[in-house]
Amino acid sequence: MAELKPSVIVCIPAFNEEKEIARVVLLASRYANRVIVCDDGSVDMTGDIAQGLGALVVHHERNQGYGASLKSLFDKAKSLRADIVVTLDADGQHDPSEIPRFVERLKKDDVDIVIGSRFVDGGDSEAPRWRKAGIRVISGMVSNGHSKITDAQSGFRAYNRWALDVLTLSEDGMGLSTEIIVKADGAGLKIAEIPIHVSYGMDTSSENPLVHGLDVFLTTFKHLSIHRPLLFYGLPGGILLCGALFFWVWALELFRETQAVNTNIVLLALAASVIGFMLLTTSILLWVLTGLIREKA
Repeated sequence: MAELKPSVIVCIPAFNEEKEIARVVLLASRYANRVIVCDDGSVDMTGDIAQGLGALVVHHERNQGYGASLKSLFDKAKSLRADIVVTLDADGQHDPSEIPRFVERLKKDDVDIVIGSRFVDGGDSEAPRWRKAGIRVISGMVSNGHSKITDAQSGFRAYNRWALDVLTLSEDGMGLSTEIIVKADGAGLKIAEIPIHVSYGMDTSSENPLVHGLDVFLTTFKHLSIHRPLLFYGLPGGILLCGALFFWVWALELFRETQAVNTNIVLLALAASVIGFMLLTTSILLWVLTGLIREKA
C-alpha cells in the first residue's frame, strides 16, 4: 500500500506586497497542496494577483496586523484539514524552496512546531546588527529548559495539526510570534529549529522598527508574566525581600551602635519589604490561578 502523504498548506500573510506576492505564491505552490494568502486590507493588487495565480485568498476589509492575519490563515487551514501548515512572509525574505525541509522535520513526528532560524549552524541572515541583537534578546526571554529558541521572531515556521488545534491565540500584532512560543511551551508542545537563509535585499519592513520592537517586547512580557509568574514576579520579589533583610539588619546595627534611627535605610527596608511581599504574593496567586485554568481546560 502506498504511503499517504501529508496535506501541506502554505499560509502567507500579506499587506501591500504586489511586487513580491506573485513570485512567492508561485514558488510556494510547488511544495504545497494549497496556498492560502491573507490579504490584510491591502490597497494595492496583492489579493487579486494571489487569487489569479490560484491561491485561496482570505480578505480583511481593513489592515488588522500580522497576528490577525495568521489567525485567519490558521482558521482556514484547519477547516481544510491540513496535516502540516507552513507559514512564510510575503515580502521575499524567505526561500520557498526550503519548505520541504520543514515538512520532513515534522514528519519525524517528534516535534509539533518547526521554526526556521537565522542563528543556528547553517543559517544566515543579512539583517543589520541592531535587528539581530533585538531578536536575540526576545529569544532569550522566551527560551527555557524545554525549548531553547534562537530566533523567536522568525515567520518561517511549520505546525502539525495538533499544534494548531491546541493553541488558542489572542495577539493581532507582531507579538503573536512570541505568544505562540510561550503558549506552546505551556501546552507541552515540542519545538525544533532548522537553519534558514533570510534575505534583506531591500527594505522589507512595512512597520516602524521602534514600534515593532516595543510591540513585541510588551507582548512577550505580558504572556511570560502570565505563563511564568514565579519567574517574572516571584524571583524579583524574593530578591527584594533579601535586600529588605539586609537593610533591616543594617538599620538595627546602626541603631545599636549610635542609638539613632537612620531614616533613609529604614525607608529602603520598608519599601523593599512591601514591594517584595506584593510581588511574591502576586506570583503565587497567578501560579495557582493559571494552574486551575489549565486543569479545567
